[in-house]
Amino acid sequence: MELALFDFDDTVTTADSYRRFLRRVATPEQRARAWWLVGPWLAAFRLRLISAERIRARVTALVFSGRHADDIALLAAGYARDALPEMMRPEMLEQIRWHQAQGHTVAIVSGSLDLYLRPWCDTLGLQLICNQLETREGRLTGRYAGGDCAPRKAQHIRQRFDLSRYTRIHAYGDSREDAPMLALAHDRWYRGKPLER
Repeated sequence: MELALFDFDDTVTTADSYRRFLRRVATPEQRARAWWLVGPWLAAFRLRLISAERIRARVTALVFSGRHADDIALLAAGYARDALPEMMRPEMLEQIRWHQAQGHTVAIVSGSLDLYLRPWCDTLGLQLICNQLETREGRLTGRYAGGDCAPRKAQHIRQRFDLSRYTRIHAYGDSREDAPMLALAHDRWYRGKPLER
């Protein structure tokens, strides 16, 4: 039995799906405030002064706090249907299908949201480990339920899968946050190129 683990954004896709989803669902007021509230953080992130986890938390709080969960879920369903297919890397979809044809267990492991990843994964028959937004009384809090899984991908993988059952593990990623996930694998691919073990 074999397991194939795929990061989503910029690995399976050609763009950051979460960033594009945030732009799609942000209100005009939020977009106007974003430059002042997030701009300095983005600059610090690009200079590697703060982590991707911290910038994600700040932007997630800005866009989702107090929003109706049902409204965002509806927007996410449309996003999964209309926008995600245009972002796919054909070679990565082919790689996913190859693993499936071999009978491997295939999972997407992502810092993006279940609201749009779940319908996409269900269509392809993929398992999913990703972030979920926290909801209280029908409204979003602007926080992740259970915290941001992106920097803890390896921990979430171990919780979901008994890795000792798999004779071979394959992993595909593109960022520093993927390094612990890649370390779990026998066959590791980083930005489309194989890594030596």
